[in-house]
Amino acid sequence: MTASPTVTATTRIAAPPEAVFPYFTDPALIVTWLGDQANLDPRPGGVFAVDIGTSPARGTYLSVEPPTRVVFTWGLPGNETMPTGSTTVEVLLIPDDDGTVVSLTHHDLPAEHRPGHQEGWDTFIGALPAAVTHH
Repeated sequence: MTASPTVTATTRIAAPPEAVFPYFTDPALIVTWLGDQANLDPRPGGVFAVDIGTSPARGTYLSVEPPTRVVFTWGLPGNETMPTGSTTVEVLLIPDDDGTVVSLTHHDLPAEHRPGHQEGWDTFIGALPAAVTHH
């Protein structure tokens, strides 16, 4: 069996996991680094909906384990190769001295979506530390 294709992005934030976690579950905080508008219901089976420019990402939360792990599905409504909820994003918040290492892994991306998502996640995860430390 071969491993599923993944895209990964990592950053370090000078804040504890407890301070970083809400940036993946609170609609007012997620839009400070990812997207323009969000509708989030952070519980297993709850809605995950973020509008990133003209691209709406839609899915559901699969696992919400404060303050160290959150998993949600991800897809693009109406997209034949990556429909709503067809891929999975796992975020780990790993304590690191006085900070947190954020490790995001996006699983099961179709080949044609990997380059754009790699660039996107690198950009957005790169913006997360500034969002956290300025709030």
